[in-house]
Amino acid sequence: MTLWRIGLTGGIGSGKSTVARRLAGHGATVVDTDAIARALTAPGGAAIDALRAAFGPAAIGADGALDRAWMRERAFGEPGAKERLEAILHPMIGEQVAREAAAGRHPVCVYDVPLLVESAHWRGRVDRVWVVDCTPATQVARVVARSGWDASTVQAVIARQASRAARRAAADAVIVNEGLSLDALAAEVDHLWRQLQPAGSATTTG
Repeated sequence: MTLWRIGLTGGIGSGKSTVARRLAGHGATVVDTDAIARALTAPGGAAIDALRAAFGPAAIGADGALDRAWMRERAFGEPGAKERLEAILHPMIGEQVAREAAAGRHPVCVYDVPLLVESAHWRGRVDRVWVVDCTPATQVARVVARSGWDASTVQAVIARQASRAARRAAADAVIVNEGLSLDALAAEVDHLWRQLQPAGSATTTG
């Protein structure tokens, strides 16, 4: 039985995935909407045929997966493209989110949702919103280092996401992941985790 529904969010490069892994280590059910979207748009994914029909064969790469770079350009630069993409993916993501949450056996279910603040319905579906926060400059540096994108591409993604101020305003708790070691970040997450636990209960991650 789920006792806590936590909405975990943060801008690109914030460290949200690291926080989600720490929570999973404690035993929480983690429902990762980005991972679901990637599975739907992978070769043979359930969304591929609908995406090909909506955007044409150029949307699908030689490997049979959604060409994410091609789609990102359209979503940022072509009127209505983002809405068409979301109309295909969001219902499919929602169905899989419900299945994974229902299958979870831990009383804490964490919904890892990059665009939680931008969504009209997510705030009403969770009990608390936890935001992983850092400066835009740190976001850019992290994403460039890990992905090879140029800084302007990362900045364009950041500009399309909720502002840092908007995410912080929506938060019940803010995890400031700026200049922290992995151990220090883990300690911040553990502190929040303990607040969800009944007195005297144990956690699985040391």
